[in-house]
Amino acid sequence: MDFSPLTDALASKSYGKIADICDDLMLKGAAEMEGVPFEEEWPFAIHLLAHIYVNDTNSARFLWKSIPAAVKERQPEVVAAWGIGQRLWTRDYAAVHEAIRAFDWSQQIQPLVAAFSEVYTKRMFQLLLSAYSTISIQDTALFLGMNEDDATSYVLQQGWVVDPDSRMLIVKKQSVKTEQKLDSSKLQRLTEYVFHLEH
Repeated sequence: MDFSPLTDALASKSYGKIADICDDLMLKGAAEMEGVPFEEEWPFAIHLLAHIYVNDTNSARFLWKSIPAAVKERQPEVVAAWGIGQRLWTRDYAAVHEAIRAFDWSQQIQPLVAAFSEVYTKRMFQLLLSAYSTISIQDTALFLGMNEDDATSYVLQQGWVVDPDSRMLIVKKQSVKTEQKLDSSKLQRLTEYVFHLEH
């Protein structure tokens, strides 16, 4: 099986495309190798992590269920990749970073895991930003997968403020700038649509 599109995407760090590439290659491989098992050479860990990277835990879960038990037993990296997926599936957000750090990833997968870790930290920061007005330093560190000093430094760079007495962080909501230009053609289409609905 030709994995060159996958290796090219990994080399160019196009991690957002890898899940689709793997899905396409898997379908192509299943069609070409009818009756011949190709599971032994399939990069299941990369495939799982690619779905996790694009925040598609449903696809990762279904892929995990389709992986033969023999592969799961022989490839601990596949099990470790699904460990991250499990934490996401159960919404144990803080444990995701633990699952990432708990395994010694291969050289081929390490950059993908590091990129996911970075993206995930940003996602968690956005979650904290939208959900809290104040949060403890300890909880922030837990969600961001950092020690308390690094987490405090990270959020201070984002404009948050620390209250040293209570050890709480005051969340600074980022202002959302939306520029909406009024286009006469859009206004005309909207008018026609409303007119159509009324008559």
